[in-house]
Amino acid sequence: VGLKCVRLEGGASVARAGGRGAGRCPETAARPAMAPFPAAVLKAQDDTTSGAIIECLKEDPTFIELAKRELEQIVQRDQEDADKLQAGVDQAIKAGVLPGDLTPPEYAQVNVLGKSADQVAEEIIAKLPKDGGCVLILVGLSGTGKGTTVDKMKAKLANATTWSNGNCFRALTLLAATHCEQEGKEGFDPECLTADNLGRWASMLEFGEFGGKFDIRINGLGIDAKVSEVANTLLKEPKVAKNIPTVANKTQGEVVKFAGAAVQKMGAAGTVVLLEGREQTLNFIPSPYRFCLTMSDTSVIGARRAAQRIGAAALSKLEDQADVTELVKASLRDVAAK
Repeated sequence: VGLKCVRLEGGASVARAGGRGAGRCPETAARPAMAPFPAAVLKAQDDTTSGAIIECLKEDPTFIELAKRELEQIVQRDQEDADKLQAGVDQAIKAGVLPGDLTPPEYAQVNVLGKSADQVAEEIIAKLPKDGGCVLILVGLSGTGKGTTVDKMKAKLANATTWSNGNCFRALTLLAATHCEQEGKEGFDPECLTADNLGRWASMLEFGEFGGKFDIRINGLGIDAKVSEVANTLLKEPKVAKNIPTVANKTQGEVVKFAGAAVQKMGAAGTVVLLEGREQTLNFIPSPYRFCLTMSDTSVIGARRAAQRIGAAALSKLEDQADVTELVKASLRDVAAK
């Protein structure tokens, strides 16, 4: 099967296949009939579970149709996400927060078809520095296994950590909500999200080592706290939680800029920092270690997502059903009917 990586509008990647076999559901058509489905595999709820469910249902027309539907939904959602992120990036470039002359960086393509998450993780790890830290950036269409691969790499590397922009958005939202309170506003006022205010609030965030560990310090508007200390209190309050989407829509540039500096600092200190997500924002994070997970038969992406849904549904009924194979088949019917 020939592999070709195609860009969606906004930069999301999809692996398209050519040649025989493209569009068939799983890659396991030539395998013999499987043995009875082990309950332990269902309980694992990982890539081995998905693989076993695909093997079990690969000839079932209902499963093939469900997998096709799941793939279509994944591509549609990824395109919508790409468009939203690109709009935020364009806004940040217009405001001068992000550079407008960035040359899109190259990503090493990693075809995950027929490979376990462990194998994919090992393949990527082999291309990282043997000693010291670095920043690793992982992108790819939803369903290619980015999150699982990152989890596997984190478990295999003693000095690895993950980075999420979520707490940056929460911290900025806390500052925005606090500003509204101090201005006597009734509730949250989106009009406060001006370029000047956003720049001022972003300057109130500091990333560094505090008490021997890396953390984000929020220091401004009467607040002086470490994110790790208030992650489950201040940053979970309703005034923050319900306004994150509004603030995130306006602060893509500020957060990407902050994240870029933070992960560089961690990498220089000897940590392997793992970032997975979308190219639209991760393109602005400096790193030579960039990988794009692809699938030379994209139908498998839909099959994996369908299998994940079926596996979760089957697990919820496991105690009531001794025959796991029949339970999986029944769960397929339930999921397909929704």
